[in-house]
Amino acid sequence: MTSFTQFKSQRDFLSPIRQWLDSQEVKNAKLAHFLCKSIPAQCPFERDIVVFGRKLFHIPPMCKLNPLYEQVVTLRFKALCYLADECGEDITAYC
Repeated sequence: MTSFTQFKSQRDFLSPIRQWLDSQEVKNAKLAHFLCKSIPAQCPFERDIVVFGRKLFHIPPMCKLNPLYEQVVTLRFKALCYLADECGEDITAYC
């Protein structure tokens, strides 16, 4: 019997993109600022639907459905680290 994890690893078409994103290094302040501005710190789709002060339901974060979510968040983290460590900039505006 084939498990889901075996099927996923055999049919992972996004693996080259994941590896490319993981291998990227941030060495440019302009690129780092662009990445920090364009990749949100939190999922913008997560919401609580409130009517008349009562929470009706919660919309979970949809970003985790993105198959490249971990790599994109890691790239944003690398950009933040570059700005803080190499450039000595204050990154609180991006947090």
